[in-house]
Amino acid sequence: MDLDATNVKLTDLASCGGCAAKYSAARLEQLLAGFVPVEAENLLVGLGTPDDAAVYRLDDERAIIFTLDFFPPIVDDPGDYGSIAATNALNDVFAMGGTPLLALSIAAFPEELPMEMLGQIFGGADEVVRRSGAMLVGGHTIRDAEPKYGLAVVGTVHPQGVWTKSTAQPGDALYVTKPLGTGLIMTGYKRGQAGTQQLERAVGWMKTLNKDAADVLRPMKVNAVTDVTGFGLFGHTHEMAERSGVRIRLESERFPAIDGALEIARRGIRTSGDPRNRDFAGRHLTLKGVPDTLVVLGYDPQTAGGLLVSVPPQRGPVLEAEFAARHLFLRRIGAVEEGSGVYVD
Repeated sequence: MDLDATNVKLTDLASCGGCAAKYSAARLEQLLAGFVPVEAENLLVGLGTPDDAAVYRLDDERAIIFTLDFFPPIVDDPGDYGSIAATNALNDVFAMGGTPLLALSIAAFPEELPMEMLGQIFGGADEVVRRSGAMLVGGHTIRDAEPKYGLAVVGTVHPQGVWTKSTAQPGDALYVTKPLGTGLIMTGYKRGQAGTQQLERAVGWMKTLNKDAADVLRPMKVNAVTDVTGFGLFGHTHEMAERSGVRIRLESERFPAIDGALEIARRGIRTSGDPRNRDFAGRHLTLKGVPDTLVVLGYDPQTAGGLLVSVPPQRGPVLEAEFAARHLFLRRIGAVEEGSGVYVD
């Protein structure tokens, strides 16, 4: 029997939602350690140097980017769920310096879910895909007790214009292009500890493509880029530091938070992804006098988060001016140094 769309809460059908549902990064490292990376002259980014997407060179002018991302519902509104899931997947292409071209839906739904809700999920995704400049051209749907939705995305990039997380340089300034706290706010809302305005702010950020930020960064010749998603700020900063062979110093007082996120952290609320992120990144962090609420913010799993950007220091003022001129969010949060690990003060 089909359920009544007005009585269904998508988040009640999921054990955890959004990027908090990601498999433990620490366990992923163990799993992939046994794989021998494919070696091919035209494979520019693969498992040899894991990143936000795979990149394959077609010729001297063109390379394709391929990525896949999906997760259980993080919100109850079907249209918002589809939009957020699509944004999260498309953002991997922007994190590699590319432009999305085609997208395919990956969907799993209980058969009892109303067709109206499924149509709204697909519709929300389609709107975001079109806004990114790409086309949603098909997909695959299976039955599952827990709803899941996302996209496989193909994009294009010039072979010399690929961004990776493994090329940060000592002396670089480090920036983020969105505030943090989506995991905390969504968990707080589900537990009755966050209001509608906080929810709407978080949803607004999660539906914001990183397209405009990437457009500003592209001519800046940045050194390293990744996006901040399920492993949290600390986890993704650790990945950048380790793969670049550098130390990254983060200034905790400069961490940007979505309004309400820190208050939720003060109440002791944590997401299901928090302990997994601590297990992954904690041993690589040195914390010096950092307030507990900011530590929680650093471990908070983000869904469709912003870009983490390592840029030569002389380009920082120009970058800040360009973002301000386009009314885009940007915050400097640290610097890249010689050494290893992540130091937070």
